[in-house]
Amino acid sequence: MSSVQARIGRERQRYKDHLRLVAGCIPFKFEKIVDGHTRNPDSRLLVLMISSPNRHDLVFPKGGWENDETVEQAACREALEEAGVRGILGENHLGEWEFRSKSKQNNCSLEGGCRGYMFALQVTEELESWPEQALHDRKWLTPKDAFKLCRYDWMREALTNFLTSLPEDKMNEMREELVEFSMMPVPDAAKERSILSSGRFGKTSVMQRLEGSYNKVTVQA
Repeated sequence: MSSVQARIGRERQRYKDHLRLVAGCIPFKFEKIVDGHTRNPDSRLLVLMISSPNRHDLVFPKGGWENDETVEQAACREALEEAGVRGILGENHLGEWEFRSKSKQNNCSLEGGCRGYMFALQVTEELESWPEQALHDRKWLTPKDAFKLCRYDWMREALTNFLTSLPEDKMNEMREELVEFSMMPVPDAAKERSILSSGRFGKTSVMQRLEGSYNKVTVQA
């Protein structure tokens, strides 16, 4: 059992323009590939997604940004609570999107609107137990497989922004996949577009370099 307790309730939840503010991240790591034929093993990029209760799709860890923490601290806290990972958070967020919460997808009112800020998180520690382990399984995926599983446009866009912000040497390795991403059909589930937004506004520059741009954010248990 995890010694860290997940926050519950929305007493400290931040709102702006009637939208619930949300912070999350795309956890990632480089896994070495050893084939026994080279002295300098290659590495491959993997991203982490988690399951959601009572749903079959996978998502990136995210949750409410509360009034006693920075947006960076909120993103790190959600990664710890939902996915059981700690790491180094990118200085700059990957973008800003407006969307509906899962429970309000079919609601025609403005209720359930969220404004989300997503970051890249280079994972340095994977916990064996974490606060919301009973609610969320975690799965490491190649970016290509993760892209296929993204339920909503904003998730696909956040993943693309993350990939295009990689250091140039890693970008060259991913170039073919990025071209392939642009040609992939949107999954049927992603047709449930947000009434509030298509996810194509409020983004920061996607060419920010991750290498050398990480700022360690300490989250108190």
